[in-house]
Amino acid sequence: MNRSELAQLIDHTLLKPESTRADVLALAAEAESLGTYSICVSPSMLPVDVPPTVKVATVIGFPSGAVKTAVKVAEARQAVADGADEVDMVQNIGWAKEHRFDDIADEIAAVKGACGSVLLKVILETAALTDSEIVACCEAAEKAGADFVKTSTGFHPAGGASVHAVSLMRETVGERLGVKASGGIRDAETALAMVSAGATRLGLSSSKAVLDGLA
Repeated sequence: MNRSELAQLIDHTLLKPESTRADVLALAAEAESLGTYSICVSPSMLPVDVPPTVKVATVIGFPSGAVKTAVKVAEARQAVADGADEVDMVQNIGWAKEHRFDDIADEIAAVKGACGSVLLKVILETAALTDSEIVACCEAAEKAGADFVKTSTGFHPAGGASVHAVSLMRETVGERLGVKASGGIRDAETALAMVSAGATRLGLSSSKAVLDGLA
């Protein structure tokens, strides 16, 4: 995979709570220069002007996933109204640990309804889950109409993406859904390992360093 091909899998991400609008505008300019697929920013930063080649993603229920379903639905509606092309929602991780997978599916379906045609990714927070919980959450996301399953917020103390989790997610959803690896991917070797394991999108805050590793 060459530099431009890898760049087109990247959501160039800035979700630090102290980020400013100037930081986001700089992110968008860097995304254009790097050739990344999109930027991913906090919902309060929307709407944001981006070059025509760059899509805009945002997050909801972030980073805990523990807000009420109605709040996630409202966040999704607002994000769509503010011009988001894609929405990354954090599932209720406590429900996953309680094996309330039907409730997870119902919540995802409600958020997907609010998203309409806007692409929905579901963040599982895989480092906090067992393999069987990862599989069940992937199945719930697919049942509910999600477009992608995603490993991590990058904010959980248990850690970020792993090749094992990405492989398990891809095995579970087949080619029917996208798989996004995010959290702790800081070099080209790790990024390529995630793609080899089945990731079709990468959430990176270190996009330039990763891509420079392929130069």
